[in-house]
Amino acid sequence: MKQSRLDQLADSIFAIVMTILVFEIRIPDYAGIVDEQTLIQALITLAPIFLSYLLSFSLLFTYWRSHHFIESILAKNVDVRFSNLNATFFFFVGLIPFSSHLLGKYSYSKTAIIFFAINIILIGLSLFRMRQYVIKSKTIENEVVTKTENEHANMHILFPVFAAIIAIFVSFYSTDVAILIFTIAILFNLLEKSTKHTFIFIDLFRKKAK
Repeated sequence: MKQSRLDQLADSIFAIVMTILVFEIRIPDYAGIVDEQTLIQALITLAPIFLSYLLSFSLLFTYWRSHHFIESILAKNVDVRFSNLNATFFFFVGLIPFSSHLLGKYSYSKTAIIFFAINIILIGLSLFRMRQYVIKSKTIENEVVTKTENEHANMHILFPVFAAIIAIFVSFYSTDVAILIFTIAILFNLLEKSTKHTFIFIDLFRKKAK
């Protein structure tokens, strides 16, 4: 398989999935002329679905960015195992529209939050496994990365995973706080220097441990 074909497949899947997300936001349907107050109230009612769309779109964008680096820059070629790992990753990415809409429609439900969280965990772990395979594989030539670069990249991939695990436990006490944790995790990945500031604190503890 040519590497460019896998890259094109990834872009197509992400483009389709990210587009499907907005289709889940249904326009309020009323017979006849609707007054402003009714329409505004209907849009307010859709707020949880808009939030789940924002969270999911942002999450997909950060994982698309990470996947692009692994598949197009870090890896210089592909093999069968690498393509299979990509298929697993794409499978879980394809579930995002369902888990996102479930979260948006039933944001008060811990079941919806847990399902969405598990989806995030599986995406993150499959992407992490893919990166580790590229680095350690004897059949794939890869770009040399420093220890620091590798730590920062792993932080970007795994931070939402750990946040999702925490959100699962928190959801039994407060679904609102669980959703806030999702939001913080995604904002962390969107901010350009988030890992840099995080490792400033981590390095302080490392020095103390020595």
